[in-house]
Amino acid sequence: MITFAAPLWALFVLPLLAIGWYQRHLRLWEPLRALCLLLLVLLFMQPRLRTTTEGLDLWVLVDRSDSAADRLTRHLPEWETLIHSARTAQDRLIWVDYADTPVRRSASDTTVYAGDTSQTHLTQAIRYAQSQMDTSRASRLLVLSDGYSTEPLHDIAERLAQYQVPLDYRLLTPRGVRDVRISRFELPAQVQASEGFMFEAHLTGNTDGPVPYVITRNGVRVHRGTAQVQDGRGVVQFSDRIHTVGAHPYRIDIHPEPDAHPGNNTATGWVDVQGGRHVLLITRYPDDPITTVLKQHHINLKVVTQPSELHVGHLTGTRAVILNNVAAYHIPTDFLRALDVFVRVQGGGLLMAGGKHAFGAGGYYGSAIDPLLPVAMELREEHRQYPVAMAIVMDRSGSMSAGVPGRTGLTKMDLANEGAAEAISLLGNEDVITVFAVDSAPHLIVPLLPVQESRTHLLNTVRGIHSQGGGIYVYTGLQAAWNELKTSAHPRRHIVLFADAADAEEPGQYQSLLHTIRQNGGTVSVIGLGTPTDPDAAFLSDIAKRGEGRMFFAQSPHELPALFAQETVSVARSMFVEEPVSVRPTGTWHDLAAEPLTWLLTVDGYNLSYGRPGASIAAVSTDTYHAPLTAFWQRGVGRTAAITFPLAGDFSQRARAWPDYGLFIHTLVRWLMGPEQPPGIGLKATAVGNTLSLDPG
Repeated sequence: MITFAAPLWALFVLPLLAIGWYQRHLRLWEPLRALCLLLLVLLFMQPRLRTTTEGLDLWVLVDRSDSAADRLTRHLPEWETLIHSARTAQDRLIWVDYADTPVRRSASDTTVYAGDTSQTHLTQAIRYAQSQMDTSRASRLLVLSDGYSTEPLHDIAERLAQYQVPLDYRLLTPRGVRDVRISRFELPAQVQASEGFMFEAHLTGNTDGPVPYVITRNGVRVHRGTAQVQDGRGVVQFSDRIHTVGAHPYRIDIHPEPDAHPGNNTATGWVDVQGGRHVLLITRYPDDPITTVLKQHHINLKVVTQPSELHVGHLTGTRAVILNNVAAYHIPTDFLRALDVFVRVQGGGLLMAGGKHAFGAGGYYGSAIDPLLPVAMELREEHRQYPVAMAIVMDRSGSMSAGVPGRTGLTKMDLANEGAAEAISLLGNEDVITVFAVDSAPHLIVPLLPVQESRTHLLNTVRGIHSQGGGIYVYTGLQAAWNELKTSAHPRRHIVLFADAADAEEPGQYQSLLHTIRQNGGTVSVIGLGTPTDPDAAFLSDIAKRGEGRMFFAQSPHELPALFAQETVSVARSMFVEEPVSVRPTGTWHDLAAEPLTWLLTVDGYNLSYGRPGASIAAVSTDTYHAPLTAFWQRGVGRTAAITFPLAGDFSQRARAWPDYGLFIHTLVRWLMGPEQPPGIGLKATAVGNTLSLDPG
C-alpha cells in the first residue's frame, strides 16, 4: 500500500492546469512536460510504500521497581484505561512488567510482579520487547517509569534507530513535589587492613534543604548525620577504618521529607580489605580443633561460627573454604551459589567434613555445591535401612497463582508442584506418602499410599494441583497431615510444610500439636517461599524448630524443586553410620602429598556416600559399603575434597587422637589452596549500574 506524507501537494495540480490553459505558449499539455510536472507534484507529496499491515503494536513497559511502586500503584489503572480507550480495532496492546526481569502479561492480569524489585533493568526490558516484535506490523514503545535504571542505557538509542522503533515515555515524577536521590556512591575498591579511607555519596534534588542520612557497615549503623542540598546538589563524606580482612558491604539511606520517590534513597557498595589470602572455616564448634591445626602451620585463618551471617563478600581474599558439619539450610543460598564460581572459575578450594549436619544429612543433595563434591550423597535403595512415612502440606492460596519471572505460563504453584513431584521421585519403594493442598481448609490430594505401587499416579496427581485463592491455614493443614500420617506403621514419620512466608495464617494451637507429633516420633520441616524478614517467617521458623526439622527459605520460586529434593534426601536417603569402622587406604593420597601418611585404623562413624567417576579415593571403609572416607578431585580450575568422617564433635574421638591428624588436615588444606598466583597478573574492574567490565592488567 502506498501512502503520502504530504498529500496536500496534490492541490498544486489545479494551479498548473490554470497556467497551462492561459499560458498556452508554455505547452504544458505536451506529454513529456505534463509527466515531469506530475512527477514533481508526487515528489512533494512524499509517497511511501507501506510494508506492514494496518494497525499498531504498542508495547507498554511498566516499571515495577521499588522506586516507582508508590506512584505507579495510584496511577496505573487510570493510564491503562486511557491507553485502551485510544486504541483502534487494528491496534494491539502488549503489556510488559519489568524490574530485574521483563514479564509479559495481559491487561486483565492482576498477578503481582514476583521478580526482584530492587533492580530496574530498562535496557533488558527494551531488548526483550524488540526480540518479540512482529516485523510485519508497525511497533512503538511506551515506557511508564520514574526514569531511573540500574543498568547503563548507552546503546538504547542506536538499537531503537536500527529497528526503527519510536519510544515514548511517561515519567512518574510529579511536578512541584520534592525529590532527592542518591546519584552516585563512591567507595575505594580495595584498602589494606587498618588503613583509613574515605567515601562519598552525591545527592541530587529539585529542592534545596537538609537531608538526614544513615550509614551502615555489615548491617550495623556506623554513622548518622544531615547533608545540605544546595543548588540541587549535596555531598556526604565519611571516613572509616576496618581491621578485618575481607569484603565489607556499606549502605547509605537518606530520609528527605517530603520525598516523591523513596525507592531511590538507598545506595550500596563494597570495600575489599586486603591482608593476605586466607582459609575460611565455617564450623559449628567454637573450639574447632581444625583451627588449632591450621594456626600451628601458620595458615591465615578466618573462622565463622554463625553461618547465617555469611555473604559473598566473605569469599574475597579466600583461597579455600572448609564446611565442618554445618547444615546447608543454615547457610544463605547466595553464598552457596557463589561457591560454584569460587571453585570452578576463581580457582578456590572447598572441603566438606563429615557429621550429622553434613553431606546428605545436612541437606546438600541438589544444592549448588552438590556437583562440586567428589562423592554422591543420595543413598542407594539397597542400603536403606528404615522406610519413611512422609506427608507434604502444600500452600495453594491465592499468592501461589502469581506468575514466575522468566518462565512464561508458569506460576509459583507449578514450581511448588514440581518440588513435591521431585520429593516423590526420591522416596524409596518401601516409603509411603500423603499430600494435602491447603487454603482455608485442608484438601486431601493423595491419601497415604505406598510409593512403589503408585509412583506414576502420585507424580501426575501432585503436578495437577491448582491455586484456589485465600490464605493457607497452617494449623489446620498440619493437623490433617498428622491425622493421616499417624495411621502408618512406619516408625519414621515426617511432615514437610510448604507455605508463603508472607501469607501463612491461623497459628491455632500449633505448639501443642507439634509437641504431640514429637512425642509420637514425628518431625516437621518447613519450606517457606520468601525471606527470613517476611511477616510470617518467624512463625514458620518456630514450627520447624519445635518440629525438630529444617527451615528452608526459597527467595525465588525457581529454588523450590531443589529444596524439596534436599529435604527428601535428608529424611529418606541419607545415613550417618554410628558404628566404628576400620579404614583401608588406597594409595592415591600420594597424588596430592609427597610426605607419607600413617592412616588412622578406625573411625567412630561416617556419612555414607559413593565416590563419583573420576574422583580420587584416598581411603574407604572396610564394612559392607566400602564407602569413601576421603576423596578429592579437580573442578574447573579449583579443587574440592570430602572427608566423610567427623573431624570435631561427636564421633570424632579416634580421629582427634590420631597422631597424624594435624598432618592430614594441613596437607589436604594446602592442596586445596592451590599454587600461588603468578606475579604481574591482575584485572581492572569497572562497574556501571549492574554491568561489570573486566580488563586484564
